[in-house]
Amino acid sequence: MAFLSALKGRQRWAPHIRGVATLAHEYVKAGGEYGDEQKKTGIIIHGLMGAGKNLRTLAKDLISTVNQSCTSSSKGWELVLIDLRNHGNSAGLSHLSPPHNIQAAATDIAELVKLELHKWPDVIIGHSLGGKVALEFAESCVNGRFGHSAIYPTQVWVLDSVPGRIDIEQSGEVENVLKTIKYLPDPLPSRRWLVEHLVSKGFSKPLADWLGTNLKRISASSEEMTWIFDVDGIYDMYLSYRQTNYWPFLESPPKGMDIGIVRAERSDRWYPALLSKLEHLANTRKIPHSDKGTVSYHVLEKAGHWLHVDNPKGLIEILAPSLIKMSQ
Repeated sequence: MAFLSALKGRQRWAPHIRGVATLAHEYVKAGGEYGDEQKKTGIIIHGLMGAGKNLRTLAKDLISTVNQSCTSSSKGWELVLIDLRNHGNSAGLSHLSPPHNIQAAATDIAELVKLELHKWPDVIIGHSLGGKVALEFAESCVNGRFGHSAIYPTQVWVLDSVPGRIDIEQSGEVENVLKTIKYLPDPLPSRRWLVEHLVSKGFSKPLADWLGTNLKRISASSEEMTWIFDVDGIYDMYLSYRQTNYWPFLESPPKGMDIGIVRAERSDRWYPALLSKLEHLANTRKIPHSDKGTVSYHVLEKAGHWLHVDNPKGLIEILAPSLIKMSQ
């Protein structure tokens, strides 16, 4: 019989443990008859210029769907939403020093696991830039970069993130946005000023409005705004995102690991040769070998790059079965 359990969101923003601050993070927990130490654990990683809160609804809906399909004796889940370095409530933390790259971002998560979570994740889910951070985290667990105590996740989900190097010709709008905001005044006159300025530069109104949600007032009595992320830091992370290549890891995942690649049907980040390579890889790696894991490929219909916004129900239908299986 499926059980009902209340979702509990509790926030811990950059606690200091043994003198070291971890990443800002938030828990979404649910159910099961077991204690926290027995729950399955997942980490969800946002994309460039985002924050963990952007994926809160997805996390709650995913965990609810999983619970409704499980028995009362299932172990339950704990999902952790993080703010990457230079983003959200992790922006400005002094210990998150350069270099600001994919490798450092994955190491930050490993430090969070060691110092605060005390349990290596069973699942790691990353969107866009976060997808490459997820792959780097998984690969580093496998190759020992996080130490001998590290346990690699059995499930890795990469949401609309190209796993290989990205040419500047393919970077398109993201590159233009970053170059534009990098040279804007700080503080900005107002949120309205930002939106109007970006539209005048040729960016779409929806994109300009979304960027406006990443601002905060410099004081309660002023209309002047500043970014909730570190502009220079995220630009460095974007350059690293373009340069990293995880095709070799996808071609030989470790035994017991399944890597799921989800492409948004309407995403502009994929071109024919890349899709052919991905389809071939998924066909050759869909059956477990004696010494290797698997790779699966999924297309989310009716969705652009922000797939968790465009078609959240469809995305959960892709993600949930693997978590349900792991709950047993």
